[in-house]
Amino acid sequence: MSDDRQQRLEVRLAETEDELLASQKLRYKVFYDERGAKPSAEMAKAERDFDHYDPLCDHLLVIDHNRGQGADGVVGTYRLLRQSVANQNGGFYSADEYHIQSMLDAVQGNGEIMELGRSCVEAAYRTMPTLQLLWQGIAAYVFKYDIKLMFGCASFHGTDPDAFGDVLTYLHHNHLAPEEMRPRAVEDRYEPMARTTIDTIDARQALRDLPPLIKGYLRLGGFVGDGAVVDHQFNTTDICIVLPTEKVTDRYYKHYERTARVS
Repeated sequence: MSDDRQQRLEVRLAETEDELLASQKLRYKVFYDERGAKPSAEMAKAERDFDHYDPLCDHLLVIDHNRGQGADGVVGTYRLLRQSVANQNGGFYSADEYHIQSMLDAVQGNGEIMELGRSCVEAAYRTMPTLQLLWQGIAAYVFKYDIKLMFGCASFHGTDPDAFGDVLTYLHHNHLAPEEMRPRAVEDRYEPMARTTIDTIDARQALRDLPPLIKGYLRLGGFVGDGAVVDHQFNTTDICIVLPTEKVTDRYYKHYERTARVS
């Protein structure tokens, strides 16, 4: 996949073990030190966030070349898992929280499905250019592997769904995925997203209160699944995002289509 540069920043896949370790250290810094997730003893000792999915995934990195050319420069990361890989290794991470078979069936035979996860950016780099760079990297990956649908869990910080009641209600009533591809939270973890009636909330305020990552998914044409899930380990309330790649804006996806046709 070709490199994309915005000034001193670069987006590309991790190429070495050291770069993967740097992404795990960044995840630990953001998820555990900053947001209060609960690490295992092994994670705490290593100061890295890791699980058995990491070796299966591609890891998209944002690198600041002023800080270093490789692992030393990692300031943002996204974990990418294609269905062709997941099928050979026990399935997708999100299946622990959501029933996703109907979504997989909806795309079967028409291209790849990709799970997005473990997204984080160092605090000083949480700017629109960094987010745009990550999405350019994702778009290039989508085109390279003929990915038709992306999905994954996105989170609110905290474990009380009622604290985000208006926002969850807004999402349920305005952005629910089509029924034929709608993930549903597993029964023993299901939290209703419709926490109140739609006519009692301020839709504009709910939009303003959306976490930037979720807002970005919606702007690209994303939907949400049915039900939220509380993740006590990560100190989050999760929702499932479904994003058909045909809805990704021309600025990203179709740029790579045109480039491929010319080259």
